[in-house]
Amino acid sequence: MFSMTDLDQILPLWRDLRESGTEYVLATVVMVEGSGYRKPGARMLIGADGRRAGTISGGCLEGEVARKAFWRTEDGPVVRPYSTIAEDGEVPFGMGCGGVVHLMLERSATANSVMTRLAWCFENRTPLAIVTVLDGEWTGRRSFWPDKADLHSDSNGNFEADIDEVLEGLARKGFEEQQSFTVAIGLGDGSLANARVEFNAARPGLFVFGAGDDAIPMVRQARQLGWYVAVADGRSNLATPARFPEAHDVHVLTAGEFPALALKPSDNVVILTHSLEQDTRILSAMLKEELAYIGVLGPRRRTDEILVTLAHELGVPASRVDAQVGRWMERLHAPMGLDLGGDTPADIALAVIAEIQQTCNRASGLSLRKVRGSLSELRRASA
Repeated sequence: MFSMTDLDQILPLWRDLRESGTEYVLATVVMVEGSGYRKPGARMLIGADGRRAGTISGGCLEGEVARKAFWRTEDGPVVRPYSTIAEDGEVPFGMGCGGVVHLMLERSATANSVMTRLAWCFENRTPLAIVTVLDGEWTGRRSFWPDKADLHSDSNGNFEADIDEVLEGLARKGFEEQQSFTVAIGLGDGSLANARVEFNAARPGLFVFGAGDDAIPMVRQARQLGWYVAVADGRSNLATPARFPEAHDVHVLTAGEFPALALKPSDNVVILTHSLEQDTRILSAMLKEELAYIGVLGPRRRTDEILVTLAHELGVPASRVDAQVGRWMERLHAPMGLDLGGDTPADIALAVIAEIQQTCNRASGLSLRKVRGSLSELRRASA
């Protein structure tokens, strides 16, 4: 899966290189054996003018890859392994993580189709599956799901129709199952080749309801992650682009209508207006949406009171109010945030952003020392 931060950095450079007609090389992590700082899907763009954006390691491989990228791609796309430990035991790239990173390197002619689709899906916040042949005669051949005819760009040669169908089927499978994987496929001459199926989830959005000082670091941190960020508040003196320059949109909520926000199932909402009236109205609207995360600032007692008020306004019978409030509360993170300590606006923002990451990625939220320690114990037990 690609990094939202990577694309936030890569896309401006890609557009500039494309508009100026400058050649570039796209480096993509397609496989990692052992340990690696970046996972498959990480990308780096290298311009012929020396500019580059994105990362494919912890900062140790980038220079080496950039120096030889154009030379290695003279004959077309290539997948090349970069070992972090040489046979003599030395660490050639200074990474020291003991793994092998496999990179696909390709020039603009084939990379443009990938970049065009990634750009479209990033801006429109839609998911995308990409399947890429990693070896053999057709290295770099791709299929996308969903494919869009208006995004079709340079193809890299004719291809056997049955193999094309296989690639399309794999892309669709990755999209529907929301999974990334590597699989062997049969080519027209009876040989086999490896193909990488890469599922890219929709770019998450964070809708911050509340434009007080505590919203500023939350917007800034989400924007640094490459998320789409919008701010909304009924206080017109606070809900301004000048206060939130990192936000993509800033809305002033009016008493009579709710703005059309085009919310998606992958979006996240945090409510921190510090106004019972506004929070009640906003929460009423958000509970009607399918969302990845809904967080409410403040003690649980306060949110319970808001939900009881909503239940009465909606005419829920008194005997069913508690049950209805319980069902609503199951969808909410109230109070929101992980228990990280600290009480400054920046501390709270970090705790909330961390909980959103943990929730959306279905991660444990535990210390990596504990998680990796448990995995090591499992491996030893099964040996």
